[in-house]
Amino acid sequence: MIVVGGGVVGLTTAVVLAEAGRRVRVWAREAAEETTSAVAGGLWWPYRIEPERLVGAWALETLTVYEELAARPAETGVRLVDGVHQGARLDELGDWAGRVPGLRAVPDGLAARLPVIDMPTHLAWLRDRLVRAGGTVEARAATRLAEVPADVVVNCSGLGARTLVPDPGVRPVRGQLVLVENPGITTYYTSVDHSSPVAAYFIPQPHGLILGGTAQEDDWSTEPDPATAAEIIARCARVRPEIARARVLAHRVGLRPYRDAVRLEREELPGGRTVVHSYGHGGAGVTVAWGCAREAAGLVPAAAA
Repeated sequence: MIVVGGGVVGLTTAVVLAEAGRRVRVWAREAAEETTSAVAGGLWWPYRIEPERLVGAWALETLTVYEELAARPAETGVRLVDGVHQGARLDELGDWAGRVPGLRAVPDGLAARLPVIDMPTHLAWLRDRLVRAGGTVEARAATRLAEVPADVVVNCSGLGARTLVPDPGVRPVRGQLVLVENPGITTYYTSVDHSSPVAAYFIPQPHGLILGGTAQEDDWSTEPDPATAAEIIARCARVRPEIARARVLAHRVGLRPYRDAVRLEREELPGGRTVVHSYGHGGAGVTVAWGCAREAAGLVPAAAA
């Protein structure tokens, strides 16, 4: 079978399938390090993803995996980090929030020790784990599902599903980040209004401090905007003034693949072919990757190789 998509959802799904004894090839349009997943801030937390009633279960299942992987941070890229979600309230979140270990109310929001994933390291680890399980990754792109030469196709194409399926309901939500030299910040911070195109958050990573961000709907630009970058730095510096003096290392832009609801289902095509769709994860692909991967793997026909 072929998994279309080499981001965190596609690679995780391929790992689950390969370790269950399936013969898996991943078609990746670009190297994992060049995907939207690689640009992600990497904090585990459901963000811009629907429907909430399903997202909670996927996210909690993924959280359990990351808590285990955090025992080997240098290898897996997963660490547990303390921090605060300013303005967040338990009664405004789904039932899943009550099952997050250590999540608690503090005067300015919610605090918890949560997984932070160094995405380039984690994506490389996933790829290596897939290869060890007998899978392969090929640099290939598809423009239509009918072009993919396999009886079973697992569609984890993210924003590419807009043309691949085609599904015009998949839309970009543009996220711009600034990577700065970390001035000594060891905790994450978020202050996010889901109805606003701007937010303030910072996430410590081994390679620097990630500052964010934006959530600009239907914006296809992948070029960093200098004015937006300055605004991001200013918002974060209002929380931690030392950020204003931090040396800028890089600017990053990613297009989150948003959909009104994640599409995770099996579709039977003419001629006996099967497609398992898993796309539309918005800003939370890394947060739900393992939960969605296991559900998608369960939808693959038992008789498939």
